[in-house]
Amino acid sequence: MLLIRAGLAVLTEKGFSAAGLDEIVAAAGVPKGSFYHYFDSKDAFGLALIDAYADYFVRKLDRCFENEARPPLMRLRDFLDDARAGMARHGYRRGCLIGNLGQEMNVLPEPFRERLAAVFRDWEARTARCLRAARAAGEIAADLDCDRIAKFFWIGWEGAVLRAKLERSPAPLDAFFEGFLALLHMGSTVSGRQPACSGQF
Repeated sequence: MLLIRAGLAVLTEKGFSAAGLDEIVAAAGVPKGSFYHYFDSKDAFGLALIDAYADYFVRKLDRCFENEARPPLMRLRDFLDDARAGMARHGYRRGCLIGNLGQEMNVLPEPFRERLAAVFRDWEARTARCLRAARAAGEIAADLDCDRIAKFFWIGWEGAVLRAKLERSPAPLDAFFEGFLALLHMGSTVSGRQPACSGQF
């Protein structure tokens, strides 16, 4: 739908509070009356955008994380490369809609809170599956808690995306990712095992 695509583009740049309906319908090229044909309010539209962005992002994650032709940790690298290219393509103006809305939560309707948290939990679960594949392949230590590490990844990643927008540079993404890999490899060393992928990163 044109309104959904336009809304995603505007909100990933400006956030929910700063985005006006007039701007969104103008970007979609549709009359304002069409908006209320599909959505009762801006809040209902915002919830629909969360769902649409979550669906889009899950396809991106699965394309990277479930690619069995690549070693599991390289799948994480593929995600980084895809994110770097996407942010550069839009001149670092656009970030993550879910992260953007999370930063606005103190001024957003309360129903947004659980919807956003559920999206993060889903992303964490998909990341944890990729990490468990890395653990099974001997790329990371057998005793690493993949669920906790996946949660840590998304907390740090969202901060890196915000910083990349601020600096208009991929450097924060790279810095976080290299630090994350170092943490994984440190865990392997502490447990007495060297990661099988040592030297690939």
